[in-house]
Amino acid sequence: MNVKARKLAINEERLQKRIEQLAQIGKIGETGVCRLALSAEDRAGVELVRSWMEEAGLQTRIDDFGNLIGRMTGKDDQAPILMIGSHIDSQPYGGQYDGVIGVLGGLEVVQTLSEQGVMPAQSIEIIAFCDEEGCRFQKGLFGSKGILGMLDPTDLERTDKNGITRRQALVDFGCDPDRLEASIYTKGSIGAYLELHIEQGPILDDAKEAIGIVSAISGPLWWTVELTGFAGHAGSVPMPMRKDALVGAAKVILAVNELAKLDPQAPTVGTVGHLEVFPDSRNIIPERVRFSIDLRDIDLQRRDEREQALREAIELAAVEGGLQFTITEDTNSDPRYCADWIKAIMHEESSKLGASVRELMSGPFHDALALSYVCDYGMIFVRCKDGISHNPQEYAAYEDVALGTELLYKTVLRMSSNQ
Repeated sequence: MNVKARKLAINEERLQKRIEQLAQIGKIGETGVCRLALSAEDRAGVELVRSWMEEAGLQTRIDDFGNLIGRMTGKDDQAPILMIGSHIDSQPYGGQYDGVIGVLGGLEVVQTLSEQGVMPAQSIEIIAFCDEEGCRFQKGLFGSKGILGMLDPTDLERTDKNGITRRQALVDFGCDPDRLEASIYTKGSIGAYLELHIEQGPILDDAKEAIGIVSAISGPLWWTVELTGFAGHAGSVPMPMRKDALVGAAKVILAVNELAKLDPQAPTVGTVGHLEVFPDSRNIIPERVRFSIDLRDIDLQRRDEREQALREAIELAAVEGGLQFTITEDTNSDPRYCADWIKAIMHEESSKLGASVRELMSGPFHDALALSYVCDYGMIFVRCKDGISHNPQEYAAYEDVALGTELLYKTVLRMSSNQ
């Protein structure tokens, strides 16, 4: 069956127009987006999406975690809700599809339900979660973990590169960080969670397949490592006498890369994407270096082995360089598997659409990772050109986005309606 020849229930033109309009907020260059969490641009994006939610007839609110929530009331308003979500915050050098298609695709689903006269069995909530990316405060999934009561007590005191705390950023955003408990969902109130997202990898694009069904999300381990040595004049301190923290950091960074590549057939990935050097002068030996480590794998035992080897590499670098070190764990999650019954519905409905779909794991984490701890979840991937993401060159064809949204719509019909 030719998917293109099949009439879609969702409004592809409306969905495309909204994606393009939202991309104007925080636009960088011709195709890029910078809409950092809890920034003025983020707030402008939230208000625009909120206006579309209200246009679709949803009841809206912005909770004190900074999450935008639109609610469609179902026949049994007391039943556990079906939640559909993602995020609209971006990386500082990001694209216009990451997270966005999940929020706007979810909105398109419920708007189509309303237009088709379908009242779901239970209420449906569309959520644009606050700070999924984690780039501003070096820790993500803030909004999704927040509503589940999973935040660390120190999360509000984390600072961005300008010294602004997350607490202050929430206040500036219009939230009250002293009233967060009121925004936490009660146990059992979320029945299931669905998320539509671009793949952010090359598998679907290489296979020339428009959409895929996610099998699992690999477990992320995020550290902040700090190495401390002793500053000195770059021209006068002999090499054998130096305690250069940046040299130690370089050894660790190389170890991250080498450990992640130990098994070429494994999906293990390791990245150091953030680094701060003090005192940051060309003619002073670096005294202190703080950097991030991001280690992920679908196999927890293998990731644990890499973690232990990495700890040993950090200790060795410190001993060799005469340095002190600390390791702070920012995020640690097991791999989380999608619900079989939801995947089965997606497979059945994609077949009816004439779409060829495969199951594939997700290396990146998503808000679904947090929700997986309280309810069954399912995810749909849309291919992105060359697997590029977190980059202004990120691109997904609108016909692919529409097909993914149509599958989301059909899945929601099966999960939460009398159809």
